[in-house]
Amino acid sequence: MDPNALERARAVWTFRGQRRPAFAHVPGTGQESVWDYPRPPLYVRDARLIEIHAGTRCLARSNVSIRVLETGSPPTVYLPTDAFDASLLRPSPRRTRCEWKGEAHYWHVQGSDGLIRDALWSYPDAGDEAAVIAGWLAAYPARLHCVIAGETVRAQAGGYYGGWINTEIVGPFKGEPGTGQW
Repeated sequence: MDPNALERARAVWTFRGQRRPAFAHVPGTGQESVWDYPRPPLYVRDARLIEIHAGTRCLARSNVSIRVLETGSPPTVYLPTDAFDASLLRPSPRRTRCEWKGEAHYWHVQGSDGLIRDALWSYPDAGDEAAVIAGWLAAYPARLHCVIAGETVRAQAGGYYGGWINTEIVGPFKGEPGTGQW
């Protein structure tokens, strides 16, 4: 991505976590508002048990993860590659780009009911603050069964983003209908 395009992509957001907009839900005790998360994102280590299943197969299990907290989105959870059953992973040709993390690479997953396309992604060459997740894998809860500390997470709407929604996170969330102006 050329530097001018990168700066335009980074500048497009009105809200950057400095103040919660009026339309945002107010978090209750023990909750977080995605509107308090910053831009660029914050990378936070988490020791809660994460489990990811592809049908009846356990794809990953770890007490080591990094939550990526970014304005307007539920956290995306990244796990180290050694947390995954590598025998279930198949490389995908799909590539996308994030203005903060760089180029994403994708993986298909061989689940118990067949191949789940583009179910995981990573940023192998993430730099700057994102370097802490370089090579780590994230999962789409819409395609895989994802659990954080015993709670099954809900998928972020829209199909593109991979945020993990649980009872501790309040929105509204990027990707829902009417959120394109954010």
